[in-house]
Amino acid sequence: MIDYGSADSAASGSPRRPVAGGGNPRGAPTSGADLYSQLFQMQGRDRPAAFPPVTQPPAATPAQPSPARRSPRSVGRFPQTPVAPQSLIQSGLSLMQISELILKQLYLQGALLGIDIARQARLPFNVVDEGLVFLKDEKCIEVASGDLIGRVSYRFNLTDLGRVRAREAFEQCRYVGPAPVPLDAYVRQCLEQTVTGTICDADSLLEGFRDLIIRPNLLNELGPAVCSGRSIFIYGPPGNGKTMIAKGLGRFLNTFGGEIYVPYAIHADSGIVTIYDPTIHVATDNGDLLGAEMETTAGPNSERSRLLQDNPPDLRWRRIKRPVVITGGELTLEMLDLRYNSVGNFYQAPLHIKANGGVFLIDDFGRQIVSPRYSLNRWILPLEEKVDYLTLATGRKMSVPFEQLIIFSTNLDPRELVDEAFLRRIRHKINIGTPDRSLFTEIFKLSCHQHQIPFASDAVDYLYATFYDQGKPPRSSDPRDLLEIVQAICRFRNQEVLLSHDLIAEATQRFFCQI
Repeated sequence: MIDYGSADSAASGSPRRPVAGGGNPRGAPTSGADLYSQLFQMQGRDRPAAFPPVTQPPAATPAQPSPARRSPRSVGRFPQTPVAPQSLIQSGLSLMQISELILKQLYLQGALLGIDIARQARLPFNVVDEGLVFLKDEKCIEVASGDLIGRVSYRFNLTDLGRVRAREAFEQCRYVGPAPVPLDAYVRQCLEQTVTGTICDADSLLEGFRDLIIRPNLLNELGPAVCSGRSIFIYGPPGNGKTMIAKGLGRFLNTFGGEIYVPYAIHADSGIVTIYDPTIHVATDNGDLLGAEMETTAGPNSERSRLLQDNPPDLRWRRIKRPVVITGGELTLEMLDLRYNSVGNFYQAPLHIKANGGVFLIDDFGRQIVSPRYSLNRWILPLEEKVDYLTLATGRKMSVPFEQLIIFSTNLDPRELVDEAFLRRIRHKINIGTPDRSLFTEIFKLSCHQHQIPFASDAVDYLYATFYDQGKPPRSSDPRDLLEIVQAICRFRNQEVLLSHDLIAEATQRFFCQI
């Protein structure tokens, strides 16, 4: 909860300083009326006559991103960079939305320079300026001080009426941060940076699996799946690298898929949904320096130079690597819908929306708490139409792109999990079976190298003679697991790690024991 009392003190506790006006060449204090005339002269601009209730207007219904109505996609590796808006209309925000954001910033932080308000909203100052003018006309903010270098350097405070309006804004939505982007802008950007638009060939795909030993022809099965951007169903016995394959695809997309853009938040139907998640999205820009040219130490000259750039970037977006989201048995249907913060009155996007433009792996499919039948029904429409529908707290639905490489991975019998209607929507089915002896030996060598243990072919011979030739199927994960046991035994005994017959026998006895 927000302590309104402490915020009020912060907003009004500092003494007011004399204001330096640009019309006085000697920097002598000027009257508030003169300063206002200089700072907020708005020629030819209509101003609202009264301050309406602090609520967000209903958003326009966005175009449904159905396949038949999609805009042409980019075929290159690098999607178009979102361009900074040059006016409030171009930002996709209403006057009330930007005004509420300013009020909440000032309420929480007290007096702020105009450049600081713009920097925290990640918007050009001329966009934020429209909200400042409106709030000044409505006597919700006042100018506490300023410098000769420009109006972006003036310090703003909330008035008593402004604090009342700020509380009303917090009751509507407690989100304070970078300004949201409209839903239709998010839809357009997602369609510009789909997995289908990446360049994929045998050489580049192999780079994503450079640290893995995989069976021959596996890349020939994975490559067309990546090029299609459609879903993949990976099945087979446990311990043979299904999860590692998904991670390998993620490394490929990170390396060759180019960078994509995600917004901090979007707004739709008077609601705000946060998208950017630092626990999932790996930023390739410096979020602290994105607005370096707008730092208060640099002053408004930097802001002017930024506005003079050709197509400056929209700082409401983060540039990231293509995301790789992995979820397993903990997945529930509730995690696939908007998470509503009843205290803050805004939403957090579900996992599969945060994975747009990357890889979404549902590992251990069929072992979730929810029945596979209900889980499959949840995915049928997004797989078919590449669109998902999320329900807001008001009961209204919003359509969002479902643009990711989704992978279902299971070690259960697929015939017991899925029906023909679901399999028809899964374009690519790949069986990951047990490795043959040659492949197993290569995996064992790689594991020895990774664990810094000298390879001994006798260890592989012992495993096959004692276990694998006796009916126990080998697994690609066995070398890694056995070598970790060997290392633990040698570390406990303070002895050199060597794959002797006795040591590998003791490790296998622990690992393959019947319970």
